[in-house]
Amino acid sequence: MFVVRAGQVRISKQVRGGERTLATLGPGEFFGEMAVLSGRPRSATATASDPLTLLEVDVDRFYSMINTQPEITVRILKKLAQRLDDADSLIAILTKRDPKTRVILGLIREAEERGVPGEGEESRIVQRDFGELSVELGVRPAELDEVIARLVRVKLVRPVQGGLELASVAKITEFLGFLEQRGIVQE
Repeated sequence: MFVVRAGQVRISKQVRGGERTLATLGPGEFFGEMAVLSGRPRSATATASDPLTLLEVDVDRFYSMINTQPEITVRILKKLAQRLDDADSLIAILTKRDPKTRVILGLIREAEERGVPGEGEESRIVQRDFGELSVELGVRPAELDEVIARLVRVKLVRPVQGGLELASVAKITEFLGFLEQRGIVQE
């Protein structure tokens, strides 16, 4: 396991269609804990985004730390719970057959989980590689672009430097409900 002391590290995984970034971690964050806990080989790749200083924690030190420092145990448990929540929310989206629904729900998820405040009171900016997002959601890039263009036309989304600004998660959720009601998209 490694703890990031300085710099950033990108965690990625090979998926059909290419490589997918799972996370970008900075100082104080950690990775490799699953390999320590399960005893299995790592399932993802860690790549330094810039100069990096890491603290290596071997199996013996890891177990010593969690047995003697409960705050470390709680922090690891919280991070694992967050990762499980992220996976559950993605699975819920992937169960939707309609690609347009998956795109809208995917944008909502990104805004809620990783979005930063926008100019409007309720707006959120999604800063994401949209090629990676299309792979994650199991939609073609053209389908993703089509849905985003429609959301731009109805003024629920607007392109901004480095991403998309969603006017309001609530308004986009309402719009999805409207599309479902009209039979334009499927649940």
